[in-house]
Amino acid sequence: MNSKKSICLYFQVHQPCRLRLYRFFDIGKDSHYYDDFANRTILKRVAQKCYLPANEMLLELIKKYNGKFKVAFSISGSVLEQFDRYQPEVIDSFRKLAETGCVEFLSETYYHSLASLISPSEFKRQVQLHRSAIENYFGHTPKTFRNTELIYSDAIGSMVYEMGFKAMLTEGAKHVLGWKSPNYLYSGATAPKLSLLLKNSSLSDDIAFRFSDRSWSDWPLTGEKYLSWLKTSVQNDEIINLFMDYETFGEHQKVQSGIFDFMKYLPEVIINDGTFEFVTPAQAAKKHKPIAELDVPDPISWADEERDVTAWLGNELQNDAFHKLYDLTEKMSLLNNEALWSDFGHLQESDHFYYMCTKFFSDGAVHKYFNPYDTPYEAFINYMNVLSDFILRVNEEYSLSSVNFAAGMQKGSGKTRTGKSSASKRKTTKKEESK
Repeated sequence: MNSKKSICLYFQVHQPCRLRLYRFFDIGKDSHYYDDFANRTILKRVAQKCYLPANEMLLELIKKYNGKFKVAFSISGSVLEQFDRYQPEVIDSFRKLAETGCVEFLSETYYHSLASLISPSEFKRQVQLHRSAIENYFGHTPKTFRNTELIYSDAIGSMVYEMGFKAMLTEGAKHVLGWKSPNYLYSGATAPKLSLLLKNSSLSDDIAFRFSDRSWSDWPLTGEKYLSWLKTSVQNDEIINLFMDYETFGEHQKVQSGIFDFMKYLPEVIINDGTFEFVTPAQAAKKHKPIAELDVPDPISWADEERDVTAWLGNELQNDAFHKLYDLTEKMSLLNNEALWSDFGHLQESDHFYYMCTKFFSDGAVHKYFNPYDTPYEAFINYMNVLSDFILRVNEEYSLSSVNFAAGMQKGSGKTRTGKSSASKRKTTKKEESK
């Protein structure tokens, strides 16, 4: 019997398709929504500072420790598209990691969306789209699910289990756990066979947020100090889940802070000590058994002190934009227009709603750092201008499809026409949509 405790190290990789300054007078005239310059510039910068050097570092660690060092990633479809477009060598570096057999690629929503909170059909469509993308890029069929921003509820857990996943990551939220420890596996209350891995927030955030803070009482953080915290935290428990943004390395925590040196040294300290072994989420779900069911009636996430979804849906602006977008779901399901479906997906990215957040108190600095807009109201106005144009396009395509359908029925040919021909017509007459 393996008596070693487990460490599960997971990284999120995502970059949104940022919207350009889209004015009221652009509505109905120009349907290219994205700030291509900003997206290219930021993607290339983060690739050079984080993705490429961090992937190289992890590959060296995996080789150095002969497979004893393991990590997991979830990589959104939105960032995969940008890698392909602007920095394809990042894809190659992830493929090298995939070939080691020591890296697990998790499933998530293709567009890093909040669909799980409102539209089961769109949620499932995006999960399948993402699963196919991971298989195509890395030859890896995801076994573990990680929802956008670690969002989880009993209802979401049931959907995830129905899609064939046996394990899922989420936040070890204190208001859900109560006295219980996050350092065990749990099971879903409505999906008892779904294993839940809970983020240890304190130990994860020591690296992700506090590492370079010189005012932090525990600065500087060393490998030995961190190992002592790991051992103190786990004691009679079984597993520590360290979940964080991959951009922690080189982007949020600059290379000058020593974050790369810390990460290069940490596996040596942990492996030599012998208390822990590194596992992927799928391995953790096999190795450990859930100790109790976790009852989560309301959605939780890894954001802010509240660990709920108010970072994205906490004010009227966000909810207005969110519901207007998803009101289009039924019409979209009747259309067969690739350009519209792509824009529909990118407009669902959680980042757009995050930019509208007005919670500038407990986590204000975090919200401002990631926000390209001066105010949440600017973010809202810009998004709604884009959405207004998108709604016009959807309604036009829907009308064309309805006309074609009716015409097909009248001909009595026995075959009804889909919106495909009108989609083709739209794409040839609207030059701005072929991006």
